[in-house]
Amino acid sequence: MKIGSRWFYAGGGGGGVLVLLMMMMVAASTVASRTPISVTLEQHISDDPDLSQFYDLIERNPIASAALKLRALTIFAPTNQAFQRYLGNKTVVLYHISTVATPLEQLGTTITSDYDGNPPIYVTRRRLPNGSEDIYVNNARIIRSRSNVQLANQAGKKQVLHIIDDVLTPLTVNPSTSFELYNPDAFQFIQHAENLDINQHRIRSFRQKIVMTRKEDIYKAVGGHTFLIPVEEGFKPPPRPDMIDRKVIDGHVIPNNVIFTAPAPLDDPLETLAFEDNLKVTVTFFKQGEGKNAKVYVRSNTVIGDSRHASGAVLAEIVKANIPVRNGVVHLIHRPLMVVDTTVLQFLEEKEDGPLYKFYELIADYAPDFFKTMANLQQMTLFAPSNEALSHPIVGNFISNLTQNITRDVDGNVDHSSPSSAWNRDKLREILNLHLVRDSVTTDKIRKNNQNQIYQIPTGADKKFLYFNVITNRYDHNQTITVEGGG
Repeated sequence: MKIGSRWFYAGGGGGGVLVLLMMMMVAASTVASRTPISVTLEQHISDDPDLSQFYDLIERNPIASAALKLRALTIFAPTNQAFQRYLGNKTVVLYHISTVATPLEQLGTTITSDYDGNPPIYVTRRRLPNGSEDIYVNNARIIRSRSNVQLANQAGKKQVLHIIDDVLTPLTVNPSTSFELYNPDAFQFIQHAENLDINQHRIRSFRQKIVMTRKEDIYKAVGGHTFLIPVEEGFKPPPRPDMIDRKVIDGHVIPNNVIFTAPAPLDDPLETLAFEDNLKVTVTFFKQGEGKNAKVYVRSNTVIGDSRHASGAVLAEIVKANIPVRNGVVHLIHRPLMVVDTTVLQFLEEKEDGPLYKFYELIADYAPDFFKTMANLQQMTLFAPSNEALSHPIVGNFISNLTQNITRDVDGNVDHSSPSSAWNRDKLREILNLHLVRDSVTTDKIRKNNQNQIYQIPTGADKKFLYFNVITNRYDHNQTITVEGGG
């Protein structure tokens, strides 16, 4: 190190102090050069108290432990909180590891895991309203502020750490069987479902329909797709099984789009394989509740039907979600889609904890005669508010004030003799009638009649109408239908 002579002649004792400080800096840098200043990724994980459960699993897995010391890796590490929410019996550590070091900006649509058979992990990027982006691996969100940690191990191999908010769950065989199956596609999943760890769900009837109609190829298709498979219980009411044909099976597949429930595009109609010139069927995902425990539903909408497939919507709850397969993801649903075989009243009564149960309870408790009105109609459309809509503070307070003044007689029935009770009962009935149209009104009909003017239709309430508007997003051209009621 060379120090200019002007520093030595700064005057007085200051020069001596400066020389001493410079010498100390040189000595310190010499010591630092002998001490490694970087840590390995293994040390980084072991030092993070929020990753203690995941690191414990690595230590107990000799393959994962050796890979961390010797190989290039990408690790998706769940937080301790993710493990506390996890309901599975076993965590597959190697499904959280890929033997390619991949930072966030280089993540493609899939990344290959190190689990047996090397099944893929699916990557979803979801654009947020503020312009930022969330990244998901399968159903787990990458916590970006703590991810993209890039370090080398002692062998000099590059390694990357991404921290995630959920445990990754691969498809595995049932622990009670000796059957072996590695990285199956959707059809292999369907073939061997009884041997797979999918709780107690069975899909035998749907499998038979696939084989009978020779639709195996759509479940073997290479790429990434979303497969909606109804479980056995959904086939019980006759004649429902007889209504499932080749086109209905097509309506259970969303091609070229791998959709896990956490990053799912909610309320966005997605084209199915049954979307062609003479038959157009879409599927929409929506949720009831918040967070990881929210119930997720899919709704098929036959926008354009034919002689065998009626126009209309069918709702199904996802009973086992996010099952990754080699060519996409499988969701098990509680009933077949596209099969319009229930009345509006049956639909309301079907699910006690479904997305419309608050509306059903409101009618059952305070206006049961409204059920009779619906049952007597040949054609009808009900615009039913969701649980979330009825839980809105303004709506909730209004309904509460209205219903608390509806009194009951000694038998528990609504009291028709009290003037105050009668007024509130009639007001509630008027509100319910405003949600009822004595005709079949599909979304396609609304769009066609709303091209040059606001479309309006009369309701069950005297001199009251519903007014529709179709709003098209100028960026992605998706359409939203709004409805207002009034005189």
